[in-house]
Amino acid sequence: MPPTVSIITITYNAGQFLERTIRSVMAYTTSEVEYIIIDGASTDRTLDIIRQYEAHVTSWISEPDRGLYDAMNKGLHRAQGKYVWFMNAGDELHDPDTLPRLLSLMQTNPADVYYSDALFVEDTGGQGASVPIGLRSVVTPHALPVSLTWRDMALGMKVCHQAFVARRSIAPDYILGNLSADLDWEIRCLKAARRIEFVPFVLCRYLVGGLSVQQHRRSLIDRFRVLVTHFGWGSTLFNHGRIVWRALNRPGKGLGS
Repeated sequence: MPPTVSIITITYNAGQFLERTIRSVMAYTTSEVEYIIIDGASTDRTLDIIRQYEAHVTSWISEPDRGLYDAMNKGLHRAQGKYVWFMNAGDELHDPDTLPRLLSLMQTNPADVYYSDALFVEDTGGQGASVPIGLRSVVTPHALPVSLTWRDMALGMKVCHQAFVARRSIAPDYILGNLSADLDWEIRCLKAARRIEFVPFVLCRYLVGGLSVQQHRRSLIDRFRVLVTHFGWGSTLFNHGRIVWRALNRPGKGLGS
């Protein structure tokens, strides 16, 4: 019988963060979960950490790739679970009860997509636990709908990617060469989903400062391209005016603006 959930971690030279991700996943060991690590041929201590915890990892590879979303596609293609859940290096399951609660929800309320809020955290610069910043729905302009549809994405990514779990049979490959490919992927999953379930507890701790933050301008351009694909030019131009106004008028500008 295939596992219920495939948790997939993408990593590249993130040895200082990877261990906390692995330990959060292994806090609840069950045959219902497989854990896959896709490494982009790291040259730091990443491979040593993977080997240290190899007994808790279902499968892993380390080889060059064409970037983050190429690696995520590799994870999708290796996954055997009914659902796929990305938890990248530095991110963590919210707490030890998160996984058993989600598995129970999957049994009692079968759906194609499960989504929830995410707790934003920042790194302390050491090997200890990350420091909470606040819930994504509070510290960014992205209010979390309790009845989510793909059209809710017209103003940007309403759900943190690490708080979005999709049935593998509806999950497409990620487009390459676009820093907002995760937004496109969520929209396409939501379009294909027949039932979308809000999870009434926080799913993950999300480490801020990823690729799209590091390349913010290009990320904004790529997001515009994704939204034009799904919503058309007129709607996207109008909504981007709303996004800019919201960013300029929001107190404490920064995360997720």
